[in-house]
Amino acid sequence: MKLIVWLIALFTAAVAVTLAAKNITGQASLVMPPYQLELPLDQFIIVVIVAFIVFYLLVRFILGVLGFSKRHRHKKTDEMLLSGLKAYFEGDFVKAQKNTATALKLANSETIKTISAVIAARSAHKLDQDTARDQYLNDALNQAPSEKSLCLATKAKFQLDDGHYQDALKTLQLLYSEGGLQPTAVLQLELEAQQQGGNWDAVLELTEVLAKRQSANKAHIKQLRHDAQIESIRSKATDLQSLNQYWLHISPMEKMDSKLCAAAVRAYSSLGDCVAANRIIEQNVPITWDSNLIELYAECLGSHVNRQIECAEVWLKSRPNNAQLLLTLGKLCTHCELWGKAQNYLEASLSVEPSYKAHFALAQLNEKLGKHELAMNH
Repeated sequence: MKLIVWLIALFTAAVAVTLAAKNITGQASLVMPPYQLELPLDQFIIVVIVAFIVFYLLVRFILGVLGFSKRHRHKKTDEMLLSGLKAYFEGDFVKAQKNTATALKLANSETIKTISAVIAARSAHKLDQDTARDQYLNDALNQAPSEKSLCLATKAKFQLDDGHYQDALKTLQLLYSEGGLQPTAVLQLELEAQQQGGNWDAVLELTEVLAKRQSANKAHIKQLRHDAQIESIRSKATDLQSLNQYWLHISPMEKMDSKLCAAAVRAYSSLGDCVAANRIIEQNVPITWDSNLIELYAECLGSHVNRQIECAEVWLKSRPNNAQLLLTLGKLCTHCELWGKAQNYLEASLSVEPSYKAHFALAQLNEKLGKHELAMNH
């Protein structure tokens, strides 16, 4: 409809100009020294109109050529980027690097420049081309400053892969200085950096934040927190006050975790606090019946071993065929020189589940009793 209106208007104008030209008798003079051109006014008007139409068509043609060139450039950029992404996920890092590097050169959009640079850098990283990798990121930071977050996060990942966690933390600080809520992926990078640095308290703080994020893998974060707690307990095995303070603030539910308890028991044992170590075991064994905790019950022996024997014998009523419990009782009785009971418990442990630890305990017992041949046999 719009085209029809334009055609009608054009023909109307042509008719009007033709009719008007019949009544025009003037002359038009064009002076361009040393040249001078005189035309009848009606011819001059027609020449102007024709010149305008030719100029208009020429401009449209030039714009069309430029538009085609621009569309072709965009199409080529998209093809190179998509091809590079496909190659990257297929594991063809040489092709991925080549194509995304081309897309980086062709792209006009800062977002596409950044994505192309990051994929090219990741491909170079896979190929151990550190110089090229860093150059791609630097190019993106210079050419697309508004998209620097992705480049900085990628740079931090590379630094972590190289084991330079301190450099990674400095890079992440550049991100944090921008303010705002940081993406989950960035927090996970910091968590990995803190893990490499053995900063377990910082790891625990980050797991608390990540546990509230919908985009985080809850099971993975829970496992990371559990591992960090164990490492944090181990790191405090040289300071009784810090260990007491940390264990006091662990929730009752977490204190029922046998691995956390085992780590705490070993830490208290290394500091010579057998009372605290054995208390933890006594509170948890009837709930978890964890073999590691039962074994540790015979490791830290203070001045209350007889009470430990009584406690373990109470447990034995609930689990009479627990090989580890029988072995622990045998060790406790050996320490108290209750030779007969010790031998009975150790032999009972062997009958339930033969183990080198039970044989070795019987060897030590027979050695103390002067039965060297039996000791050698065990």
